[in-house]
Amino acid sequence: MSQMETEPKPPFKSKKTGEERELEPRPAYAARAYRPAGKLEGKRAIVTGGDSGIGRAVALIYAREGADVAVIYREHDADANETKAAVEAAGRKCLLLKGDVSQSAFCREAVRHTVAELGGVDILVNNAAVQTRQEDIESISEEQLRSTFAVNIFAHFFMVQACLPHMAKGSAIIETGSETAMYGSGQLLDYSATKGAIHTFTKSLASNLVARGIRVNCVAPGPVWTPLNPNDPGLSPERTSKFGSQSEYGRPAQPEEIAPAYVFLACDADSSYVTGQVLPELGGASA
Repeated sequence: MSQMETEPKPPFKSKKTGEERELEPRPAYAARAYRPAGKLEGKRAIVTGGDSGIGRAVALIYAREGADVAVIYREHDADANETKAAVEAAGRKCLLLKGDVSQSAFCREAVRHTVAELGGVDILVNNAAVQTRQEDIESISEEQLRSTFAVNIFAHFFMVQACLPHMAKGSAIIETGSETAMYGSGQLLDYSATKGAIHTFTKSLASNLVARGIRVNCVAPGPVWTPLNPNDPGLSPERTSKFGSQSEYGRPAQPEEIAPAYVFLACDADSSYVTGQVLPELGGASA
């Protein structure tokens, strides 16, 4: 049977946690069926939110393709160390950088440290995100609204601004968008708005940087089994256990199913004529 058919389907254990190592089932990130071909040999990548979920899967698959990786994360040390161990087991360097990407000063320092340790930056993956479901717009506090925009879109500007002085022609910037940017979400008003901003930021930044030879694209996943949703205080344990069941696949994606798209968009040999695009990975829904 194909991977499309064999990945686990809900109901899942409904534990509320932000740590990937505590999820049941454990999200699959190793992509053992994937066959690397040295597509990113010698490249240096930064992945925000790389300690778990899609970011972890991207960090590892980049390492398997030959890239050294700087992983930026906010709080979960055990998850970050697992990512580091996986990258190093693939034979590449992994630099862990702990901090808050919503702060421009931290973004500049993280990039400075990456350049010092890895020798440069060729790929930036803006992936870190937060979300909190609310039943209505009146329930979204000013603090939540500002925090969601700070992490989910302001940080993308800050990271690009910090990386660009170190990026040469042929470099790539890859954003993580969402199906919510295309369809909206009644309980994720602020999150959906930031993801819509990311999709438009991708297209605008691609136009801005095309003359500099730097490509900018976006991956827009549907439901993916990562700590983002189990950690959402607005998602009940019952709804967490059923996460992804409404997709046409009847399940959420595993991070390893999403990560190869980030290789395609980072590899100049594969996608040199692709910039300003949003690539949907929706599990059967039409974009």
